[in-house]
Amino acid sequence: MTERIGFIGLGIMGKPMAGHLLRAGYPLTVLDIVQTAQDELVAAGARAGTSPQEVAAQSDVVITMLPDSPEVEQVILGKQGVLEGLRAGALVIDMSTILPSTARKVAAAARARGADALDAPVSGGEVGAKNATLTIMVGGAPAAFERAKPILEKMGKNITLVGEAGAGQITKAANQIIVGVTIAAVSEALLLAAKAGVDPAKVREALMGGFASSRILELHGNRMIQRAFAPGFKIRLHRKDMNIVLNTARELGLSLPMSAHVAELMNGLIAHGGAELDHSALVTMFEKLANFEMGAASQ
Repeated sequence: MTERIGFIGLGIMGKPMAGHLLRAGYPLTVLDIVQTAQDELVAAGARAGTSPQEVAAQSDVVITMLPDSPEVEQVILGKQGVLEGLRAGALVIDMSTILPSTARKVAAAARARGADALDAPVSGGEVGAKNATLTIMVGGAPAAFERAKPILEKMGKNITLVGEAGAGQITKAANQIIVGVTIAAVSEALLLAAKAGVDPAKVREALMGGFASSRILELHGNRMIQRAFAPGFKIRLHRKDMNIVLNTARELGLSLPMSAHVAELMNGLIAHGGAELDHSALVTMFEKLANFEMGAASQ
């Protein structure tokens, strides 16, 4: 029998993810605070939900894709939330990026209702969501993962069960450390080249053939050179993720100085009005500190 799916959270990434499930033939109920996002999927054949509780009552599997831990707690654990409508045997898949401790709280609450829960945050940004090529990092029970896998395969390509509840969020935190620190490193490298009078585009091209090559250098390095900062993943959301990293590190008694420094640079860029820019725009914070823009090298 085809699983009935409820999808809550139809933002930049959630809407195309839900669209893939609808096109795959799953009966889909959708809910979002932005009516236009919901209406678009309803027009394509989805059913409109009225509350998280009601969505859960109509679904075998409930997927949430929300901005942060407080929204997940409100939508899943709050009044008229998912848990209030969840039936025994149902499955909750939270694909938001949240605190691992919140993921574990959701899993425990679902178990108390006779249901299962997975934390399944994603990497790949808007492009990955639209192309169904997301990397999905999963925490939870193996049986729940096997049940969810055919659904997740409609939205992503690299799907890994990492461990128990919360392990998916720990993996996403590790991902965001690597992405954030690498964006900072690429920013410094290209800014150094430009300040020295060397074409940063040529430097990037040369480095792409060596050990410094990376997807960040390839894609975000080009964004920096082209000054193409329309958001694929907004800097304010990456800063949120870095806060998750640092909060989790504090819980573990762990020092992460590189992560802390990158988070502060993101704070600075947001203070300068860059919250809605792509996270590759972090280079502009380095430019402010240097009082030099990369474009100046070609002038």
